[in-house]
Amino acid sequence: MSKPDKLKARAPRGFADRGPAELAATERMLAAIREVYELYGFEGVETPFVEYTDALGKFLPDQDRPNEGVFSFQDDDEQWLSLRYDLTAPLARYVAENFDALPKPYRSYRAGWVFRNEKPGPGRFRQFMQFDADTVGAASVAADAEICMMAADTLEKVGIKRGDFLIKVNNRKVLDGVLEAIGLGGDDKAGQRLTVLRAIDKLDRLGPEGVRQLLGAGRKDESGDFTKGAQLAPEAIERVLAFTAAKGADNASTVENLRQVVGSSARGLEGANELAEIATLVAASGYEDRTIIDPSVVRGLEYYTGPVYEAELTFQVADEDGRPVRFGSVGGGGRYDGLVGRFRSEPVPATGFSIGVSRLFSALRMVNSPIVSGAQMPGPVVVLVMDKDQVAAYQRMVSTLRSNGIRAELYLGSSGMKAQMKYADKRQSPCAIIQGSNERERGEVEIKDLIEGAKAAEAIASNAEWKAARPAQFSVPEAKLVDAVRDVLSRHVG
Repeated sequence: MSKPDKLKARAPRGFADRGPAELAATERMLAAIREVYELYGFEGVETPFVEYTDALGKFLPDQDRPNEGVFSFQDDDEQWLSLRYDLTAPLARYVAENFDALPKPYRSYRAGWVFRNEKPGPGRFRQFMQFDADTVGAASVAADAEICMMAADTLEKVGIKRGDFLIKVNNRKVLDGVLEAIGLGGDDKAGQRLTVLRAIDKLDRLGPEGVRQLLGAGRKDESGDFTKGAQLAPEAIERVLAFTAAKGADNASTVENLRQVVGSSARGLEGANELAEIATLVAASGYEDRTIIDPSVVRGLEYYTGPVYEAELTFQVADEDGRPVRFGSVGGGGRYDGLVGRFRSEPVPATGFSIGVSRLFSALRMVNSPIVSGAQMPGPVVVLVMDKDQVAAYQRMVSTLRSNGIRAELYLGSSGMKAQMKYADKRQSPCAIIQGSNERERGEVEIKDLIEGAKAAEAIASNAEWKAARPAQFSVPEAKLVDAVRDVLSRHVG
């Protein structure tokens, strides 16, 4: 009779495990972001991973994936539920549900996992973390300008140098004006408008020619996959490309160029005027060197209604073929005045910004930011089990260390001393505590400084020399255990 096949241990595609070093570095980065958000007066709130599907809305269309790009399932009461695909739609539900109890404008930040049922690829995951900050209830573009300034401060706080990033700002109303001018106004053109948005959103990656193809019949990528285009007429394509190329020498000239592109469109001119106001506000606070008006920024989500912004890192990295390219976006956001209003009878203005935590983490590693490249916290002090009938005595030592604020653990395996020492090394323990029968009779413990011992080992040529020297190993009275361990930690940890 054959044995049943063992399960293959594997993570699903598009999902990743994270080890303790990455977790600790990520937490340091999140703490720095949180510090800036709180400096601006934002307060934390947490929403569930799962929302009613209709509460999330269909703002992430992906016709090639089940449930249009969202992970969904049906509850036992036949209600459809979905894993959140961002942190904005759940916030809109939370604000609407608690509207009367919340101060307006309402400032909040949220950090958490989001899920996309999309085709995974290099750097493209189905589960990833975002860190958002939003102001709900403020119609003034001063709220948008403040979000842009906060995004700039956040990047500097985590270790991105000024000059290595830009906060790029545009306005959906300007693009709406262009689309109206080429005949894409009205609800019946919503799908075609979204195709145009998504085409422009790929400008940095595909360049003008690639976007031209997506605005027209479509584009075949390197793998042979074909993406159907927006089916615009040639003159309409040129009008849209002129919009994306309207950036001038400074913010004022860019706004003037946009006014020319939108022509007589009232909505387009309203958007251009809002951009002019944002430019004035950021300049008044000294952020004009980090915040620029850039017509190529549109953001891919459909729910944006006004100013949109993107945090782009401008330093160069090598692409898959070794060619130098800009690192690109690590976050973005915009104004979504209609999202909360879906739940209420009156409109509720809102604007916000979202940081892609994993992508920013990768960028910080590349620039060797101290936040993510700092020394890893050492492991716990390991108390070895030399005599199995003395486990209670060893456990007492562990408890004494812990009660004095020292990370410590008792070796709980069944191996001998050599394997226990290897275990302590793998745990990156600063020191190991050893007490055999001889030490116990003398009322002492042996402390082996593993960090100092590793340094000494490099200078000792032979095993015999090592045994004779017993580097970084010393005895202390058991009553002095805590003081001795603290002395070791102070030398290596500070």
